[in-house]
Amino acid sequence: MRLVSFQHGDRQGFGLLSGDAIVDLTGKLSPTIVTLKQAIASGLLGQAVAWKEEPTDIPLNHTQLLPVIPNPGKILCIGLNYEDHRNETKRPNSDYPTVFTRFAESQVGHGQPLLKPAVSDRFDYEAELAIVIGKAAHQVSEQNALDLIAGYACYNDGSVRDWQRHTSQFTPGKNFPGTGGFGPALVTPDEVGDYRRLPIQLRLNGQVMQEASLADLIFPIEKLIAYCSSFTPLAPGDVIVTGTPGGVGDRREPPIYLQHGDLVEVDIGVVGCLTNRVATGMRAA
Repeated sequence: MRLVSFQHGDRQGFGLLSGDAIVDLTGKLSPTIVTLKQAIASGLLGQAVAWKEEPTDIPLNHTQLLPVIPNPGKILCIGLNYEDHRNETKRPNSDYPTVFTRFAESQVGHGQPLLKPAVSDRFDYEAELAIVIGKAAHQVSEQNALDLIAGYACYNDGSVRDWQRHTSQFTPGKNFPGTGGFGPALVTPDEVGDYRRLPIQLRLNGQVMQEASLADLIFPIEKLIAYCSSFTPLAPGDVIVTGTPGGVGDRREPPIYLQHGDLVEVDIGVVGCLTNRVATGMRAA
């Protein structure tokens, strides 16, 4: 299944993605279940399959897709998790994953603009696979970790490089409004199969800038879930963003940073293709 969160007129909801339209599930799995996060937390996601053959309600061109999970309790991002990216940053090996956080307010959905902050000219792209947690978990083992995944999605962990380097902590450069793309859909594990077979590619204005395989992760997804759950309880709807391959703009010669009007695509095979254009300026309050 492919599930989306959307804004249709003045109403937000969630539903099944079917071709170029949505089967609206808002309030249908249960009258109180009006968000994808609630459906996951209530264990009702499996019931959505019964609606796959129902007529669609909303054409995609009449709605706006939101971040897959607009309001995750946690967004845990993993840095330096591909060897070619670690090498291009000249960072040392580590026995543990590099973890930093994003805030929900920094995210945008498929088709929404990525916002280049007015205070910086060093806005960079990062293609990543995101996983959405489906069950509460604390100190889970690697052997049981994949059972916790509700689904997968594409992520663009847009990074404001100068702000990222103000200190040794990444957080300021990762949390400007509208800098993290998340979508188009949550794709359930039965459709993805072995995540290690997934390709990952980022295109900037049609040119391939990053290309790798999820088999190349230094710390595989099982280890990431086990490690993160060892220091914080994971809840349904939490997001782990698994790291970016080499080829980021900041490490090219000369560097390539995102500009107003650029088209950025994160393509992860069966998981989908997240597409965003770049706009300049902070999101209006």
